Amino acid sequence: MAAHPGPLAGTVVLDLTRALAGPHAAMMMADLGARVIKVESPGTGDETRIWGPPFVKDSTGADVATYFLSCNRNKESIALDLKSEEGKEILTELIKRSDVLMENFRPGVLDRLGFPTDTLLELNPRLVVLAISGFGHDGPEGGRPGYDQIAQGEAGLMSMTGSGPEDPQRVGVPIGDLLSGMYGAYGVLAALLERERTGKGQVVRTSLLASFVGVHAFQGTRWTVAKEVPRAQGNHHPSICPYGLFRAADGAVQIACGNEGLWRKLCAEFGIDAETPGMATNSERVANRPAVIELLERTFADISGEEVLARVAAAGVPSGRVRDLQEVYEWDQTRSQGLLIDVEHPTLGPIQLPGPPLRFFEADGTEVTKTDHATPPLLDQHGESLRAWVKES
Repeated sequence: MAAHPGPLAGTVVLDLTRALAGPHAAMMMADLGARVIKVESPGTGDETRIWGPPFVKDSTGADVATYFLSCNRNKESIALDLKSEEGKEILTELIKRSDVLMENFRPGVLDRLGFPTDTLLELNPRLVVLAISGFGHDGPEGGRPGYDQIAQGEAGLMSMTGSGPEDPQRVGVPIGDLLSGMYGAYGVLAALLERERTGKGQVVRTSLLASFVGVHAFQGTRWTVAKEVPRAQGNHHPSICPYGLFRAADGAVQIACGNEGLWRKLCAEFGIDAETPGMATNSERVANRPAVIELLERTFADISGEEVLARVAAAGVPSGRVRDLQEVYEWDQTRSQGLLIDVEHPTLGPIQLPGPPLRFFEADGTEVTKTDHATPPLLDQHGESLRAWVKES
């Protein structure tokens, strides 16, 4: 497959963000071919450069945080002191040359640096500004700082995650940061599309709180409409049964019967009466979930997990194993989807990174996905060239 610049080629994104939510949004734009210029603090850079362990030693003996590597591919880096006159002058010129500016400072910080929203849009009326906050830019707690785990608790996610109501758990990745980044990039793309019609930029805002509420899905309407408060109940679906994780002789398997036909196929394969009292319909099975779980686990007790999965798959019922990340990245299916990319790091040498989750194809099936990915940058790696660029007439 020939190299392709990506659908956002020619778009310039000025990335003033740090940590994860904003950098993830900017990386999504970079993965689509945008030129992303990451502005970092001199000397220290993005705080994720020191978030570890794990660290890996580079060719100079310095520690490189794998956290930073996860959310900054395909970017350029320039170190600017935004409190200095020189830093402000260079930032001003970068703003004039950009299509998008992304920031996730606490509300008011960019204003105090001399770049309130009205100034940004005066400098560049076509600029699309993405602002990500913890709990929103206004409202009674609008200025409140937000970190992912705090927001997971405040926005209800932890109350629905865990083995039971007394065991609230965080999700294993900073999902609020990632969702905020995804929603932010989605909003930016919509604003860029609208700019094609109006010729004007605008401000897009989202937050960790908004992103969590945005993915409450059926659990949200469970409260807003039915007035039921969802509680954590482990690895089983609150509205579908059987749908979850079940123990076999030597490990766990996952099975999802999303309709009555699948339930009947599962029962037929393992000699279970699909009309067992209290289990004939999904509603009955949900009401009697412990009994359904007990029945299936008793059925699987003397069967290996591999055999259970083979038989369930042969019956046409969705199922799967629980893989660790080593298994995921070594899985042929993962690699077939372009979800691992090879890049050459300036001091680490050749490394592999998780790749973009999107692929693009023309009508004839030709893949036109961007393929020339760049490694996450060293601090100020592109400072000299970017300073020269902004001085061009």
